[in-house]
Amino acid sequence: MKTVTRSYDSTAQARAAVEAIEKAGIPSSDVSLIAKQHESRAQDGGEPSDSATGAGIGGVVGGGVGLLAGLGLLAIPGLGPVVAAGWLAALAVGTAAGAATGGLMGALIGAGVDEEEAAVLSEAVRRGGALVTVRVPDDEVGRVEGLLSIHRPMDLVAHAETWRNERAQTVDPKAPSSAQTETESERKRREWRDEGMGKQA
Repeated sequence: MKTVTRSYDSTAQARAAVEAIEKAGIPSSDVSLIAKQHESRAQDGGEPSDSATGAGIGGVVGGGVGLLAGLGLLAIPGLGPVVAAGWLAALAVGTAAGAATGGLMGALIGAGVDEEEAAVLSEAVRRGGALVTVRVPDDEVGRVEGLLSIHRPMDLVAHAETWRNERAQTVDPKAPSSAQTETESERKRREWRDEGMGKQA
């Protein structure tokens, strides 16, 4: 099995990507979504209902009804409150069987993601992004990557370079969570840069 990951600027994009993956026949038990709590409220029109709060880990075990039905509020070490569901969320909070340590970066590395890439993916979530992670057989990797790319994932190579320049050091997945105002300003800069690239094209 291979782990395929994509980060998105908004939870709405990530939700659409998850729906596309499930419609393509990938079991919900092999899909995970993790997004910052304050970003999800702003983008989706409110917090999860009381009945959904804390349901993310339960969704890992239950499955069958679709990943998004199991979204709930969780606390992941190094990230704080997130809206999440799926197998990677369980690893990140350290509750899954055999999980030695919590944290998103550790969970990604444990799932086979390169350490440097795991650090950037964790940083993207910390800054307000939404992460979709899928476990697939080797021969399904190309198809899943294509489906996830339809929903305009972040260019993490460019973002990582920007973050390194801002901090003049390697991306730190353990840094304090960004304030909402900072996240919104970063998103505006990304949108401005993307629009500028489109005009140049």
